[in-house]
Amino acid sequence: MKNSSNLRSKNRLTMGILVGVFVIYNVFIYTEGTSNNYPKMSPKALAGGQLYQENNCTACHQFYGLGGYLGPDLTNVISVKGKGPEYVKAFLNSGVKAMPKFNFTEEEKEQLVAFLTTVDQSGFYPNYEGEKSITGFVNIKYKDDEK
Repeated sequence: MKNSSNLRSKNRLTMGILVGVFVIYNVFIYTEGTSNNYPKMSPKALAGGQLYQENNCTACHQFYGLGGYLGPDLTNVISVKGKGPEYVKAFLNSGVKAMPKFNFTEEEKEQLVAFLTTVDQSGFYPNYEGEKSITGFVNIKYKDDEK
């Protein structure tokens, strides 16, 4: 009987320690915060993001390879050589190939370009220079890194 009582005390102590560690771990994880190095969106870019959603652009286009497959990935359409803001604006109302013909105003085109510029500043895709590990992770190499 004494042995059984002693075992219960040890189990309670062990459970108390585990619960305590769990609580401390969760407080640390959920209050520490994360680093967000992404650029803040201007009101103009936020309006462009809203237009992007309202017109269901994700049905055909991707960011970082995620989204529809009919249109090109738009992650870096602003900074790609030979493209840029004017290139994007030219396509918005022209209705080329499978892309529908939109009737965006100049202000709306500027908003979409501001949105795509902010996305462009968040990174680049695809990263052909990244080193892939056997685990499937990609060690990122940025364009400005020394080789």
